[in-house]
Parts: sequence; structure tokens; C-alpha cells
Amino acid sequence: MKYTAHINIMPLKELLDPQGKAVNSSLHNLGLTGINGVRIGKHITLQIEAHDKESAEKMTREACKKLLANQVMESFDFTVE
Repeated sequence: MKYTAHINIMPLKELLDPQGKAVNSSLHNLGLTGINGVRIGKHITLQIEAHDKESAEKMTREACKKLLANQVMESFDFTVE
């Protein structure tokens, strides 16, 4: 079966997010002062061929841990459909 994995990778909350800080500042400069706490991450989509959803989730988790996310600095979550 074919599955699609949607992965979100974000900097750990404990770490500084310079991109998010820069965007937050730029939004304030544009007059959008009600927006705060901007954090910038990545969204990755994978097409997976697997026997079942559980196998697709396992492959997605392995891909994140081994390559897609730097677990020292980033967290990830995903859905498989």
C-alpha cells in the first residue's frame, strides 16, 4: 500500500530560533504587533510503500531519527495517512 507521511520538524523550545526572531521582528516592523513567539521549522512529505500503516510509521520514525531531524537541536512529529 502507498502512504503519505507529513513530518514537522521544529527547533527545540529551549533553543534560540534566530530565523523566528528575525521574522517576529519584521512582522512588528510591518505593524503586526499582535504576533509573537514566531518559530520557523520544516515540513517534509514522504511517499512510502509499506505493507501496513504501522510499518509506514516505523519507517517514518527511522527516517526522522537517522537523517531528517537533528535530535540534539530539533524535535519532530508526524502523521501517516
